[in-house]
Amino acid sequence: MKSLWIKKNMKYDGSQLRPLYAYENHRILGPSVISWVGACDVSVDHMVDLEDLIANEEIRGDEMLHFIIEFFDQKLFSAVSLQRLFASIVADQIRLLSKKKLNVQNFIRHGDDLYYLHKGQKRKLSISIAGQSTVSSMIHFALNVVNSGTPVPTCCLKDFGIQPQLLAKSVMSIFQKEYVSIVEATQKARPLS
Repeated sequence: MKSLWIKKNMKYDGSQLRPLYAYENHRILGPSVISWVGACDVSVDHMVDLEDLIANEEIRGDEMLHFIIEFFDQKLFSAVSLQRLFASIVADQIRLLSKKKLNVQNFIRHGDDLYYLHKGQKRKLSISIAGQSTVSSMIHFALNVVNSGTPVPTCCLKDFGIQPQLLAKSVMSIFQKEYVSIVEATQKARPLS
């Protein structure tokens, strides 16, 4: 698995969650995880999560840290499982890198989403979706860098004193190692009789 931090600030509108995006736009061929900072405003045309679409939810924020993960020859179940692993890695790294003392009990992962409980209110930190195309499985995962422009109560990386690029590089490195380790684990077990 390859990774790339993209220095250019780019808005995410959902159109980037398409097969071979990393290869087409950044020359990253094969399984990959890429990351950048930019606004988020997912149009209805590019909304993958039917739950959000049916509820007429808005997916937006003025500045977010985005990740797109792509891998091949796997089912959607694998994508959702890796999505939750990715969310757990992000949560661990936020706890590690935060400049502010976090009450670990208040920082929670629920499915593929991360939240922080602040004064009895659940504040959303992340958005995510996993999907499958004819050639690959993909994940979009994003974290609020700031709280402005979001349609729900949020918390953000700024609240925790975390630089987006530092977090992105750390998370991508750990995820790459986990992915390679998972692939290797599928190649060393003898078949059950």
